[in-house]
Amino acid sequence: MKILCVLYDDPTAGMPDSYPRDDLPILSGYPDGMSLPSPSSIDFTPGELLGCVSGELGLRKFLEDQGHTLVVTADKDGDGCIADRELVDADVVISQPFWPYYLTKEKIESAQNLKMAITAGIGSDHVDLQAAMDNKVDVVEVTYCNSRSVAEHIVMMILSLVRDYHNQHQIVKDGGWNIADAVQRSYDVEGMHVGTVAAGRIGLDALRKMKPFDVHLHYFDIHKLPDAVEAELNLTYHDSVESLVSVCDVVTINCPLHPKTEHLFDDEMINKMKRGAYIVNTARGKICDKDAIARALESGQLSGYAGDVWFPQPAPNDHLWRSMPNHGMTPHTSGTSLSAQARYAAGVREILECFFEGKPIREPYLIVQNGDLAGMGAHSYTRGTATDGSEEAAQYKK
Repeated sequence: MKILCVLYDDPTAGMPDSYPRDDLPILSGYPDGMSLPSPSSIDFTPGELLGCVSGELGLRKFLEDQGHTLVVTADKDGDGCIADRELVDADVVISQPFWPYYLTKEKIESAQNLKMAITAGIGSDHVDLQAAMDNKVDVVEVTYCNSRSVAEHIVMMILSLVRDYHNQHQIVKDGGWNIADAVQRSYDVEGMHVGTVAAGRIGLDALRKMKPFDVHLHYFDIHKLPDAVEAELNLTYHDSVESLVSVCDVVTINCPLHPKTEHLFDDEMINKMKRGAYIVNTARGKICDKDAIARALESGQLSGYAGDVWFPQPAPNDHLWRSMPNHGMTPHTSGTSLSAQARYAAGVREILECFFEGKPIREPYLIVQNGDLAGMGAHSYTRGTATDGSEEAAQYKK
């Protein structure tokens, strides 16, 4: 079989000769009891760069030893890109949310051999899920592999925004010391009301991690949490996003992107928030209207916006979010720490082993199977697509 793997570019200075740390902590499993990815073996060293082109997710030896063909590229956008040319006769395509290969309806229909699209990570909205269902292309992802990595990133960004860390650090880099400039937008997070839109693995973990800061915790989700969890964290449940945002000082967005959540945070929603609130979005950029976010930062309706998700990805050089005030944006890195890469690389290999051997793929990994939403896909997504506009990613210039 032919496997097409679309990964982000290597480091600009080339692959590292060494890494800051010699090993990774050993984890026994995920907090809910789900086991970590369990391939028969791996051909990589955990803690090394695996998500870039030269890292190849550690798959080449495994695939070529079985007689399969592996094509790895970062060239994924624009007419005539390598990924599009190689997709035409590919059986499996692998892509990461951080450097997504947007599998639109037209691309799926051009690939007559395509049987499976694998997300090396979590979040498969870069695939036109409706077209995948219509064309019997299965979609799978490595559920939970980097959820806790993202939750850590959320906590970092909440504290950075509220304390105005980015501004203070820049003052030091610029050789300055004016403390009044450094603290005029800085607050304590203690006592604030912090809420998550969606309380799945990432959202709930972010709430757990924020609890020791002595904040008031809120959540909205279409699936209400068990009473015991609400009591443990002293959570306030809201039956609508509007209700949650009206009382929260900090809102973290953790829902999947699908037609019902696209541009959920528009001018109308943002204007229902408390003046001076903060948004942290590590879910998907398209859940927010980019122009509405910029307007709210300019007017002061929002005190800050941070996250690592954009639409499209990579973001065009002139993307509005690069230059708006009081933002803490990063490239999409929350779920691709070296620790997370080891887990999602192992998870991709586990999925491929099951696929080649005709064994069932873990039910939580399933997004689309046999022409319908399945597994985590049935729990989290709706029918339709959210890939419209993805062609703008070709406007990014290295």
